Amino acid sequence: MVDHLRRAALERAFLEALSYLSDDQVPSIEHQQVMLETLVEVDAVLRDLPAKVQQAFLLSQIDGRTYAEIALELGVSDRMVKKYMAQAMLQCLLLAQEP
Repeated sequence: MVDHLRRAALERAFLEALSYLSDDQVPSIEHQQVMLETLVEVDAVLRDLPAKVQQAFLLSQIDGRTYAEIALELGVSDRMVKKYMAQAMLQCLLLAQEP
């Protein structure tokens, strides 16, 4: 049930993001499906990581924050943010290598 609700929330956010695109920027239905499945997989990978790792990754990749800004927000050093990002990126790379 929780997974279903989480996926539904991701789908709503994805569709909302698409609504901001002009008609010529909207990807094909097939590409949208691939993008949504990728988002679901990345969400699952992030869910298994510690909370601060998740937060650092999302602040960096979604909000475009610098490592220094993330460090201040999370109350950790820049070096720790780099470790968090390395951990999250490794998981994303492993996901990308899955068949």
